[in-house]
Amino acid sequence: MRKLLITTLILAFMLSCKEETKANLPDSKETDLEEKVDIEKIEDTLTSVKKSTAQLKDELTSKGFQIFDYVDEKTQDTVLMQQYFIAFLKRGPIRSQNEEESELIQKEHLAHLSKMYELGYADISGPFGDNGDIRGITIYNVPTIKMADSLANSDPAVKAGRLEIEIHPWWAAKGFPLR
Repeated sequence: MRKLLITTLILAFMLSCKEETKANLPDSKETDLEEKVDIEKIEDTLTSVKKSTAQLKDELTSKGFQIFDYVDEKTQDTVLMQQYFIAFLKRGPIRSQNEEESELIQKEHLAHLSKMYELGYADISGPFGDNGDIRGITIYNVPTIKMADSLANSDPAVKAGRLEIEIHPWWAAKGFPLR
């Protein structure tokens, strides 16, 4: 709730500053267009900020996501938990590709992960810092383990056998950033 209040105050301040700035600007079609675009962005932000927990719950459950909520004793805020799926990318059985082939597979693997992120299916991906059998993770933001498994197994590195997938359900608070 605190974040919502702070965001709303900041946006209200920005809108009031925008009106003062508009009064001092010369009339031009370009300025009017920029002003219109900025106001539309702000209105979109306000609309998304105004979503109540109930609305977010309805939206997520209508899409098939598993959720639950609880009240944080310290802040008295309602915390919405959502089920995600963590795919552990493990060393695969086929690692005999030559350097050129493995570089191409890695390039396709990274393109696949970027595409998953851009489409909204994956929120976080990254390698581990050691040279162990578990090479990295991807957190899938999809409603079912079947969908996460399908997306993870469509990775070119998995198809080539350089990586194997192991998926587990994982719960996290909706909207809480990493620190």
